[in-house]
Amino acid sequence: MTPTRLIAGRYRLTEKIGHGGMGQVWAAQDERLHRQVAVKLLRPEHLLPGGPGAGAAGERKRHSDELSRRFLRECRVTAALDHPGLVTVFDAGEDAGGGDGGGDGGGEGGGELYLVMQRVPGVSLADLIAEDAPFPIERAVAVAAQLCGALAAVHAIPVVHRDLKPSNVMVREDGRTVLLDLGIATALDTETTRLTLTGVPVGSPSYMAPEQALAATTDPRSDLYALGCLLHEMLAGEAPFRAPTALGVLRRHVDEPPVPLRELRPEVPPPLERLVLDLLAKQPADRPADAQTVYGRLLPLLPPADGAPQPRYTPLPDPARPYRFPHQPQPAAVAAVPVAAPPVRSEPRPFLRTPVPAAPAVPPAPATPPPSLPDLGAQCARLSDLVDAGRHAEVLGLAAHLLPRAEAELGDAAPLVRTIRTIYARTLLHEGHPQQALPEYRRLAATADGGPHGPQGLDHRYRAALCLDHLGHGADALAEYQALLTAHTARLESGLDTDPERTYDLRERIGLHLAAAGDPQTAWQWLLPVLLERERRDGPHHPTVRRLRQSLSTLHPTPWPPPPR
Repeated sequence: MTPTRLIAGRYRLTEKIGHGGMGQVWAAQDERLHRQVAVKLLRPEHLLPGGPGAGAAGERKRHSDELSRRFLRECRVTAALDHPGLVTVFDAGEDAGGGDGGGDGGGEGGGELYLVMQRVPGVSLADLIAEDAPFPIERAVAVAAQLCGALAAVHAIPVVHRDLKPSNVMVREDGRTVLLDLGIATALDTETTRLTLTGVPVGSPSYMAPEQALAATTDPRSDLYALGCLLHEMLAGEAPFRAPTALGVLRRHVDEPPVPLRELRPEVPPPLERLVLDLLAKQPADRPADAQTVYGRLLPLLPPADGAPQPRYTPLPDPARPYRFPHQPQPAAVAAVPVAAPPVRSEPRPFLRTPVPAAPAVPPAPATPPPSLPDLGAQCARLSDLVDAGRHAEVLGLAAHLLPRAEAELGDAAPLVRTIRTIYARTLLHEGHPQQALPEYRRLAATADGGPHGPQGLDHRYRAALCLDHLGHGADALAEYQALLTAHTARLESGLDTDPERTYDLRERIGLHLAAAGDPQTAWQWLLPVLLERERRDGPHHPTVRRLRQSLSTLHPTPWPPPPR
């Protein structure tokens, strides 16, 4: 398949963004409406018993045509769904394959079935778990509650998703979650028939209900079991059942009880632990009756609405935001730039926003120390507990109260003072307060062991540069990135550092700043060696390599070919 293939005469495939046993998913351009879409491609013969080439040609042709008709019928079912937590289906049909021609699903066989869907921007829940797990409790609850809304809409058709897993959930920038990949869903009513053949299990072993693993049978409570697996993973940082092989994982789903969450994370509320155990019941009848019931049990644990204006979006999307700021307008609009400077996050992105000038207010420090925590050590222990619980507003308030007291008693460079300041600065940055975080990081760099050029000092300087970046001080941020690159390169060459990851990150950020400053040619020449080095080291499908290719495509009119298969 060439990267310029046109599906149905209008959907230009640009990059493969996913694949599995049932097909491939491509990013594409709708050339009629000039919008980005996602196109899922399936070959009917790959869904037949024995795989391609098995059985008599005539019999396989008949089965292939029937599967095509069923596929299109089920696409009509899923296209009827209208819910903000579900991907919108735009089109479906059968493409003749191999060229610019295409069909509309006439059931002639021999081509590829295609499903055209909304391309959802954001971060996959899988990436969010890898970046930030275990989640703060209210964030995990918010994800599950939003998924309950989407599942309730799906189950009302009635349809079972059958493959609920982190990579099939996108979290948008505003915190809204979107459930992906209904293409392998099973229609339950008599007017719609299964696309997949009876007895062929569909799903992912880590999230597969026992009845799905044993007999490939499902009902809506199978999706609720997968939701329980997701909740467990978000709260504990790992899936409830793990084993070296897929078969081993399935056997544990069938035979072993899950470990109660409070044994792994004591601060999990008992009602939430009980809900996860109920969702992970081996027998469907022992699980909650439906998604509405699960939502009702999650409702008391959701964050309350905040009457304050909605602050700027955070570097990583926060699924609790829709509950804190329901129906509020988005944060103030910002001017668009061709290629802007990176946001505050560990990995740079090619398309970014300029900052909002006014930063949200930092919660004030308590006027007096909590009476139950009279000594500094106890208050520091309390601060650590708040960090572990993800209670960021309380972390900011207590840390702001502790810092002047700890400085007065121990001195600015004392290890305990630096620890409190680091917690304070990182929470400020995480919560979208770079203006307040910047001076804290500068003081940390000045008092770090080894000074501003030691490993701790360099890390604090890097985060200070991120603050400058987020505040829109592009020239200052660029100068600091360049100084940091020189320092890290020297440490690598001298053997003091062995991991070049930070130098790759800095080189990418510098290239993006050069582009934002109006010098795309220099930015291209700067970023191209980074892409080539990272592709050799990490392979063509690594997310950073794909991101670099996208950045270079923005700077150069010639499309990049997709990575080799």
